[in-house]
Amino acid sequence: MQGLLRICTAGSVDDGKSTLIGRLLYDSRSVYEDQLQSVQTASRRFASGPIDFSLFTDGLKVEREQGITIDVAYRYFATARRKFILADTPGHEQYTRNMATGASTADVAILLVDARHGVRVQSRRHAKIARLLGITTFVLAVNKMDLVDFDRDVFDAISEEFAALLPGTTMHAIPMSALHGDNVIAPSERTPWFTGPSLLECLERVEIDRVGADAPLRFPVQLVLRPNAEFRGYAGQILSGTVRTGDAVTVWPSGVATTIRRIVAWGGDLAEAIAPASVTLVLDDDVDVSRGDVIASGAVEVGSQFDAEIVWMDERPLDPARVYLLKQASRTVTAEVNRGLVLNQIGSVTVTTAKPLVFDRYTDNRATGGFIVIDPATNFTAGAGMIAHAVSATRAHPTTAAPSVAERLARLVRAAPSDADAAEVVRRALEEMLI
Repeated sequence: MQGLLRICTAGSVDDGKSTLIGRLLYDSRSVYEDQLQSVQTASRRFASGPIDFSLFTDGLKVEREQGITIDVAYRYFATARRKFILADTPGHEQYTRNMATGASTADVAILLVDARHGVRVQSRRHAKIARLLGITTFVLAVNKMDLVDFDRDVFDAISEEFAALLPGTTMHAIPMSALHGDNVIAPSERTPWFTGPSLLECLERVEIDRVGADAPLRFPVQLVLRPNAEFRGYAGQILSGTVRTGDAVTVWPSGVATTIRRIVAWGGDLAEAIAPASVTLVLDDDVDVSRGDVIASGAVEVGSQFDAEIVWMDERPLDPARVYLLKQASRTVTAEVNRGLVLNQIGSVTVTTAKPLVFDRYTDNRATGGFIVIDPATNFTAGAGMIAHAVSATRAHPTTAAPSVAERLARLVRAAPSDADAAEVVRRALEEMLI
């Protein structure tokens, strides 16, 4: 059996994403009897025929009433060849931020297009978001082919248009009818001109390149363990790579080189540990290491300014005059963004942080190349970002002085909704600056 595959659906509203996943679960016998009875009862109540496959994922009452997907629905199933986690994401523009959440951990994106309407604006938006989030393998599901009499010319035209949107990626185009099951589990007799695999066969065979054991070591420190004077260890999760006792590593952002003396796990010491294991590392030297530092091998980027793509998720627009909190791996710092964005907008920005971060490009390593932007006044996750590359000293704006501590605190106070919130925000900011 191959490893676990994470999948997300994407596409415009009413293209049939939930129906496709429901059909996939139903035909692969991955639905429990009580779930089937519940969906059959709900289908009769909503007058949607003997069985409405979309109800296997649309679990919220408002979703079933309106016939739309609002939240991300995760479903697990397995075949003899592979295990899967499916994320059914919403198609409405209003819920684009939810789609980005579902795609952020996916290996493959299934992009659905209604054969009658072709590629729409939201289809393009979802394709761009999935690509920005590092997905390089796509399945183009040209759905509702039964409504265009399984016309091959329609399928070919949509396939060519979509291929132009995703240069440099691997795309598998499949004509299908999710409602009737054509090319979902097995090849359809109604598409004799299509010789490719069905959707399930494609997902079982697809090979994914993940950042794993062969990648450079990235170990952000989450906690310093000091139970007694004889032991000092650094606990965290290996985001990528392999660590062995005796390995030469570097602690960033200080740049101090050392070696691994011990790898401590729950069951005892290990000779080696591989991502994504959670372990405690003991170093040969007494190095100043704290939460947020990264124990790594190979080259890393260290800097306080970088270019990134941000998906904005807050109804309150991104304000370049405000100071936000930025969380990347296990480190949280104050940060400013050079341009404004509004809800569901995707934009290229330059981010400046109060302290240096240790990172990789998102295309090289999702775990160390991704970050979230937090509104310090509400603790709301306002945006998700993908680091494109560091900004060199020559590209930084040398004529513009960085804001002083007093200026940053003043901006935080002005943005707070009340005096009590202002006091709390300032307290937290001062603690972060003094760490």
